Amino acid sequence: MTTLATPRHTEQASSEARPARRPRGGRAAGHQHGGRLAYAILIVAALVSAFPFYWTIVAATRSNAELASTPPALLPGGNLIHNFRQVLDQADIGKALLNSLIVSGSVTVGTVLCSTLAGFAFAKLKFKGRSALLALTIGTMMIPPQLGVIPLFMLIAKLHWIDQLQAVILPGLVSAFGVFFMRQYLVQALPDELIEAGRVDGASTARIFWSIVIPVARPGMAVLGMLTFMASWNDFFWPVIALTSQEPTVQVALRQLGGGYVHDQSVIMAGTLLGTLPVLLVFGLLGRQIVGGIMQGAVKG
Repeated sequence: MTTLATPRHTEQASSEARPARRPRGGRAAGHQHGGRLAYAILIVAALVSAFPFYWTIVAATRSNAELASTPPALLPGGNLIHNFRQVLDQADIGKALLNSLIVSGSVTVGTVLCSTLAGFAFAKLKFKGRSALLALTIGTMMIPPQLGVIPLFMLIAKLHWIDQLQAVILPGLVSAFGVFFMRQYLVQALPDELIEAGRVDGASTARIFWSIVIPVARPGMAVLGMLTFMASWNDFFWPVIALTSQEPTVQVALRQLGGGYVHDQSVIMAGTLLGTLPVLLVFGLLGRQIVGGIMQGAVKG
């Protein structure tokens, strides 16, 4: 005895057999809304972050009277060459750029190398007192650097290093943050099996470091190098104490600009623009490689 399917049963069966209709574009509406919101937030954040640099360009191309007007000018002017000439007349900005390049480059190379060595030791080597030394290293990050200025100045005075670049380079060759950063990176990115394989092949610790650790640590070293270079380039507190106007860095030289009863903000901004361009150039040349190295390290990890 056969039974006929009712229209209700027929409609239910056809709805179960029919595949679910996917939204256009293969994405759910919620994901599209979330993506647009994320891009909008990123665009706003980018504009807010870029506005100070844009204002520096505007101020460097205007006169001091135009900057003091109400409302202030929001578009670049034609006074850039004149302001640059004022910067060159008031401070030896060429020598300052060269000194900053020497100091920042030396500090970056020393910090990256020493931090990678110490980070490898704390991450993968076993020795007595490792935990205590690591805790002591991290603890130094909590001490304000201003507390060490007086004994450090007394030391460089005894060494007759005042107004010499080594007085700024040597204290910055080791960074507690760099040691902790590379230690944390190597704990995750460097497998113990690679080190054990090197031991089996008869490699020494130095050989393992140069042949195994360095290739694995390159993404972390690139990030640490960029952060160290920018911090050293922008450092003002210690260079203004240890150096004079005869051997200035960029930040020390900028202090000499726009002097007088009324500070010339346009000249100061022009000098600031000159001091910022090398950092932007370095980041523009190496930024893609740094980001690519980070992604490559993340995939390998």
